[in-house]
Amino acid sequence: MKKVAIQGIQGCFHDIAAHKYFKDEEIELVCCETFEDLFRAMHNDNSIYGMCAIENTIAGSLLHNYELLRESDMTIIGEQKIHVEHSLLCLPDDNEEDIVEINTHPVALMQCRQFVKTMPQCKLVEANDTAGSAEMIKRLNLHGHAAICAKEAAPIYGMKVLHEAIEDNKHNFTRFLVLCDPWNAEKMREKAKCNKSSLVFSVHHECGQLSQVLSIFSFYHINMTKIQSLPIIGHEWEYLFYVDLTYTDYVHYRQSIDAIRPLTQQLTILGEYESDN
Repeated sequence: MKKVAIQGIQGCFHDIAAHKYFKDEEIELVCCETFEDLFRAMHNDNSIYGMCAIENTIAGSLLHNYELLRESDMTIIGEQKIHVEHSLLCLPDDNEEDIVEINTHPVALMQCRQFVKTMPQCKLVEANDTAGSAEMIKRLNLHGHAAICAKEAAPIYGMKVLHEAIEDNKHNFTRFLVLCDPWNAEKMREKAKCNKSSLVFSVHHECGQLSQVLSIFSFYHINMTKIQSLPIIGHEWEYLFYVDLTYTDYVHYRQSIDAIRPLTQQLTILGEYESDN
């Protein structure tokens, strides 16, 4: 059985992503309140894997998680993309006209703006977790309260689904990174299947340095699928670049890494893994 740390509790989207990625295995969830707690759990027990959200097609990148990942020294061994569908859950005896308060994570609330406008009588309350809101309503028997979360949480917490698919944009996907201790990484991934890599680096503060790095990737036919910059604290106007690459030839990919090393600083390969297309 694998132990997998997630941010949130059973029935949240991290839980759904973990079970989808490890679909053929039995897993034990290590539920964490914050992403800091998730990485702390992995540090305290190197047998624990991590499932960590990194970006959403609507809300964008989770910038703080990039920093937590870089500082953790954990390795990316995979990724999982899931279609995020929000539902409105309440106690079994309540109906829509009874609802006066909606509880959920602020990102979920942002993704369901148009729906919540149809319930102007409701107070909107932000919480740490989507499924956690449903669990709290059930545990405290809060009549008149509803939670925005995955419909999968309903049977877990004995809730009723009032509305399904209430998100504003139906093209709502979240990408999760699968993490583990570097010592466990090699036995968890097959190099032959790796076709994606995540890097972080900075460049010398000179004209054209970043452009040269990107040109090298192009020369080796390496596709850059994402670039995210974050400021280097204490170094004004200098940045770390987090880059996702896809490739069809592992040798060419490694050659491109060797070629950019002289042009970069703090170059770290965060992980090599199989893309979830």
